[in-house]
This record gives sequence, structure tokens and C-alpha cells, in this order.
Amino acid sequence: MEYNGKKALVCGMARSGIAAAKLLKSLGAEVTLQDMKKREDIAADVLNLENEGIVLYTGANPDDIACEQDIIVLSPGIPCDLPFINAAEAAGVSVISEVELAYGLTKCPITAITGTNGKTTTTTLTGEIMKAVYGNTAVVGNIGIPYSEEVERLTEKDWVVAEISSFQMEKAKEFHPHISAVLNITPDHLNRHKTMEVYIAMKERIFEKQTAEDFCILNYGDEACRKMADKTAAKVFFFSSSEKLEKGIYLDGENIEVRWGAINETLINVNDLQILGVHNHENVMAAAAMAICANIPLDTIREVLKAFAGVEHRIEYVATVDGVDYYNDSKGTNVDASIRAVLAMKKPIVLIGGGYDKGGSFDEWTQLFPGRVKHLVLIGVTAPKVRESAEKFGFTAISDCETFKEAVDLCREKAEDGDCVLLSPACASWGMFDNYEQRGDMFKEQVRGYLK
Repeated sequence: MEYNGKKALVCGMARSGIAAAKLLKSLGAEVTLQDMKKREDIAADVLNLENEGIVLYTGANPDDIACEQDIIVLSPGIPCDLPFINAAEAAGVSVISEVELAYGLTKCPITAITGTNGKTTTTTLTGEIMKAVYGNTAVVGNIGIPYSEEVERLTEKDWVVAEISSFQMEKAKEFHPHISAVLNITPDHLNRHKTMEVYIAMKERIFEKQTAEDFCILNYGDEACRKMADKTAAKVFFFSSSEKLEKGIYLDGENIEVRWGAINETLINVNDLQILGVHNHENVMAAAAMAICANIPLDTIREVLKAFAGVEHRIEYVATVDGVDYYNDSKGTNVDASIRAVLAMKKPIVLIGGGYDKGGSFDEWTQLFPGRVKHLVLIGVTAPKVRESAEKFGFTAISDCETFKEAVDLCREKAEDGDCVLLSPACASWGMFDNYEQRGDMFKEQVRGYLK
């Protein structure tokens, strides 16, 4: 699409929206940036965008201007069923996601990763492997770096590695990665998508435009992912942590084996990895599969895998205090992610859980507590719901805390030499924190304070 002289409305003044607005302005569009926040609540750096010729529309939905636009770009946090969006589309306005905007301007190949859990670890790892060969690789998307922020610097010789959420796919139309991956599917974001069928359909959009010239990496051990093999035109590359595959990449004991084309060899022994847990072995396999499809040499892949120490806020070791190991898994914002964190721990756990309720049951998580969790410390609005779930399985060593600081201090009190304290809430951070990063940073700051 040609943007010069077009009227563009960007909804959402967080990082994605700001990046999209600046990109459109650089392309010659007449840009309005909208947010429900009142002007007095807008940060100074955002207000300064007016000096760059971007109009700010604050404190309300843009019902009165939506239908006048040529294009509307939605940040991931903007629900797609708002009345002004429906009205604009009915009037013929093109409504797209920020990812779709950037995709349309991308000149180089794209690797796109989605799934319920493991996206950030896998995206980061894939990005590190790709950078070893393509130095100007852009690692973007749901990982925290807006695609629109990076796209203008890329040439045909570069590569994009994008973490893609279900929200970002809601208004994607032509998005077409050369390599896609769906890591796993478990219930998440049902407060927005309403049903699992809709949630899965959003994930499947990542490979919707792929052809037989492309590749799709799927988790053979996840039934929903395995079924996607029949829905994509791309070449399917399975990975599995539970079954040996005639074609694909799989975990065999402690070795990750590759059977793909002319490759028939051990990639790596998991004891040579720095990241813990079977879920991370799956992330490694998915990243390696994508790199193989991008023709990255196995020796290069091995070298990066051995050096990779994981990502911040995902089962991140913080410190050992009085013989107690502290782990920050603030990125565990849903049940499946927190199940993986609990199973990765090798010591008795004092666990911090609870937060904002995204919908769904906690039972699969709490049934793991007996014999693994020594004490559960609950925070946030979901505390009663998590307590009720845990008590169904006979687990009653539970405390409630009003503040996060109180919760961390109580964990220190409950934990003994040889235990571990794990922040893995199985809930979003909203309500008590701006985001999961803030929650994790506060945890780390408080724990490190115990060392002083």
C-alpha cells in the first residue's frame, strides 16, 4: 500500500503504537495516534510526538474520525470488536495489526514463532542462531521490540525473527513468513478470544499464506499442533520430546537427534545446554529446526545452543540466600507455563502464585503441588480461586498476602536451606503491576536486597 498522503489512525500509545505512528509518518502519511488515556496521563515523550507532526487523540475511542481514515493500525492490546472498528471496516477502511503494517514493508525473509508458551525463549534463541550468519537479523514482535521499529533498516540480505501473539494475528491479512513455528497450544487469553476454537484459529493464521516453498515447524507431541500439519501448504518439520521421528528432530534419552533430508546425526546432548527442563528442550528443537530450514550449519547451531543462557523472567536464577535458591518466572502468566516451571525445579518449592484472572482452570497446575510445593503464597484477585483449586487436591499449606513485598518476605521466612523460592504466578500481572517485567524486576530487587 502507498502511504504518502493517506490518513492513518494508530490505536494504542504503547511501544507498538508509537513505532507504527512514527513509521507511517516517515512514509508521508497524515497520522493520528489514539489512546483511551487522558492527556494528563500521557508520558512526556509521547506528547512530544506532536512536534513531529503526529496528532494525538486522547481520552476516548475515535468513533468520530474512524470512518474518515484510509487505514487504521491496531496495537496488540486493542480489542478488535470495538464499535468504531466495525464501523470503519463497513465503510471500507483497511484495519490491520502493527505486525501486518511492518510485514508489508519487509524486503527480507521472515521466521515467525507462535504458541502458548516458550515463544520468547525460542524467538531469542532462534535470533541468536540467525545472527551468527546474518548479522543484521531483527528480533521483533511480541518479544518487546515492535516490528515497525526495525523494518526500515532491513535489506534483502537480512532476516526477521518475529515472536507472534494471537492478538497480533487478529488483523493480519497477508502476513507470510518463509518459516513458521507453532510451539504448543494450551488455554490462554480466553477472556479475549472467548473459545479455544477461536484462539487456535488465530495461531493458525501464522501459516495461512505459506506455500510449498515454505516451512512450518510443529510440535508432534501437542495434538492441536499435530493436526495443523493437515492445514498448511508448507513443508512440515515436526519436533518431539516424547517420540522418535522418522523425519524431524526429537529427544532420544539425553540426545537431540535430527533426521531431515541428508542430516542424520545427534545435534547436542541436553547436558550441554544451560537452560533447564523438557519444555526448554522443545524450545531448543524448534529453534534448531528453524535454523536448519534457513540452511544454518549444524556446527553453528551447536555453538549457539551451548552458549545460550535463557531469557530474563523465564525460570531465571536470581540468587542463593541462606541456602535457598530464588527463581524468577514472572513470565509464567498462564497455567501451562507455570506447570513447566514447577516441573523444572529439583528442590522443595515455596511458590508465589496468583494475579489477574485470564480465564480458565488452575487444576492442572495445583494438582502438582502435593509432594513438590512446600508452601504456596498467593497474591492478586485470583488468590481465592487458586486456593480453592489447590484444596481440591488436599494441598492446604497456603498463605495470602496483600502486597508483593509481603509475599516475597513470607517466602523467605517459609523456605529453609535446600529449598527454592519460585515466582511463577500462572496469572497475568495486570492490576498489581504494569507488566510481567515489572513484577519480575521487583522480585529480583527484593531478593538481591537480602544479600546486603
